[in-house]
Amino acid sequence: MTSNDHTRATVGQLSEFDAVIDARSPAEFAEDHIPGAINCPVLDNEQRIVVGTLYKQSSPFEARKVGAVLVARNVANHIETLFADQPKGWKPLVYCWRGGQRSGAFTHILREVGWSAKRLHGGYKSWRHHVIEQLETVPKQFRFTVVAGPTGSAKTRVLEAMQRHGHQVLNLEALALHKGSVLGDLPGQPQPAQKMFETQVMSALGQMDPGRPVFVESESKKVGQLRVPDAVFQGIQDGKWVRVQASMEARVDFLLRDYDYLMSGPALEQQLDRLKELCGGATVNRWKALAAAKDFPVLVAELLVQHYDRFYLRSMNSHAEGAPHTTFAADDLSDAGIDALARTIANSVTP
Repeated sequence: MTSNDHTRATVGQLSEFDAVIDARSPAEFAEDHIPGAINCPVLDNEQRIVVGTLYKQSSPFEARKVGAVLVARNVANHIETLFADQPKGWKPLVYCWRGGQRSGAFTHILREVGWSAKRLHGGYKSWRHHVIEQLETVPKQFRFTVVAGPTGSAKTRVLEAMQRHGHQVLNLEALALHKGSVLGDLPGQPQPAQKMFETQVMSALGQMDPGRPVFVESESKKVGQLRVPDAVFQGIQDGKWVRVQASMEARVDFLLRDYDYLMSGPALEQQLDRLKELCGGATVNRWKALAAAKDFPVLVAELLVQHYDRFYLRSMNSHAEGAPHTTFAADDLSDAGIDALARTIANSVTP
């Protein structure tokens, strides 16, 4: 970008604008976008395919003629429905995939109206490069306090309580829309794309103070189908670990509440089939029979003892080669008990 190009801006200037407009298609926007951006496609999903096909199979000139009509029509609609009330001093930033024709056309029209619009130099690709760079360096600035404990220890709920109390929390499972276990899919909530997950992690860390501890849950390298960024995972491994040691009764009771949607729905037996390779067909068939009989307390207890606890112990034995951990006993995982546990753990960490 040349120094005298007053129609372009960099990622570092994002905060200078009143709005960030993503001119890409809804499908591109859904995969990932700059936090806070609004999607105002100059070509929708179908139109982008039509113009792209025409460009490749017919001629770039014909594609541009068709595209120009669609872009003008769509931008006019956005101005009429979304931006008509904006004052003359309004400053929007527009971006597309590379900062090329789509954002260029949108920015030109907005500037012709009289607004001080600019387009993002390098487009979404420059934003993505920024995210990757930040995820390599920013996590190293933080001291992570890692909340560990076997499945059913209410670790995520403890983090949520800490966040309500004003502590800094990186809740990877909330960002990943997944509970982290093989049965951790959330009903009706598909996980975000990997790029979106990484943007959310970077954005969350960017709002935190490196001078204060960050609480995070002990996670494997993947949360569902999403990979935890390498520097974040290493920060977890190197962090100060605390363990929640809850009774079996408390854990079973908590999981019956926390997975109520799964226990009361039709998907449980299908989900249990995913454990056949690890636990054997006969064992899974027994669990499915317990599910069919609605004997959920026995089912959950067996899942913990025969599957989850074995993997948890293996994970703990491989972590930090016997590094010291502070243990917090918890026999009450009710909402009040979780709140009290969160306060106790947070108070044990020196700011």
